[in-house]
Amino acid sequence: MLTLCCALALPLTAPPVVQTETPTDRCVDASWIVKRVGGDLNATITQDGDLITFGSARIDTPLPEGYPPPTPPGAIDLKKYPSLRRAVVRGNGSPDLGMNLAFWPLFRHIERHDIAMTSPVEMDYATVLFPEFTEHHLTGDADSLNRGGAPSENAWSMAFLYRTPDMGAPGLEGRVEVEDTPPLTVIAIGFQGNYGRALVRRQLSALYDWLADHPEWEVAGPPRALFYNGPEQRPAYRWAEAQLPIRVVPDAARSLDRHVSETSTITP
Repeated sequence: MLTLCCALALPLTAPPVVQTETPTDRCVDASWIVKRVGGDLNATITQDGDLITFGSARIDTPLPEGYPPPTPPGAIDLKKYPSLRRAVVRGNGSPDLGMNLAFWPLFRHIERHDIAMTSPVEMDYATVLFPEFTEHHLTGDADSLNRGGAPSENAWSMAFLYRTPDMGAPGLEGRVEVEDTPPLTVIAIGFQGNYGRALVRRQLSALYDWLADHPEWEVAGPPRALFYNGPEQRPAYRWAEAQLPIRVVPDAARSLDRHVSETSTITP
C-alpha cells in the first residue's frame, strides 16, 4: 500500500507530450493549455505509456483526465486547469505536519468508496503562511484558500484528485469534503526536492519575479503546490510544482502578445 503523496495506479490515457516550437510572440487565446514562458525554455518531458520523465524526475501514476502535464524542473509555465472533482481535508497550523495527518482520512475515503486516486496531490496554502510575499498585490479573497474558500490564518488543504469529474458525488463525509473546483489559470514552476513549505517558498520568488515583468497578469489567489511522487522516490528526485493562481488584468488582454513568449504548447 502506498503512503503519503502516492497514488494508486490505474491504466488510463496519459497526457500528451510537450511539443517544442520555435519561440514566437503571439496573442494568448483559448486554444492553449500550457505555455512555456520562463526558466528553461527548451525543457521537454517525455512519455512512455503512463510514465512521464524529465532527467531524474519521473511520474509513473496517471494524471486526471484533462489535467495539464507536469512542468519540468527549472521551467516556468502558464497553465489552465479544468474543473475537477477532488476529496479535500482542511486544517490549520503546520502544513508539513498536516500532510501526514490529512493523508489517512483521504485514503480511507477513497478506499471506502472504491475510488482510485491519480497523481498529483494538491496542497493549497493560506497567504499568511508566506509572509515575505504579503507585500505583493493579491486580488480577491486574500485570506482564503484558492479552491475551498474557507478563510483562516495558517490554513491549508490537501486534496486527492478523482480521475473524472463524474466519479462519486460532492458532499461532506467526516473531515473529507468532495468538491468540484472551478477552472483555474496559474503560473507554475517545476522543481525537485523533499516536499515541504520551505522548498515551495523558494520557488515562489521566481514566480513573483516573472509577474513583476508581466504586469498584464495579476495574482488571483494564495499559493499552492502539486506533489507528484510518494515516499518510494528518493527526496532529492521528487517532482513537484509551486503555483500561483493568476488572471489577466482588466483591459490588458491586448498587450499579451507583446509579453508572452511561447515555446511549448499543449492543446486539448
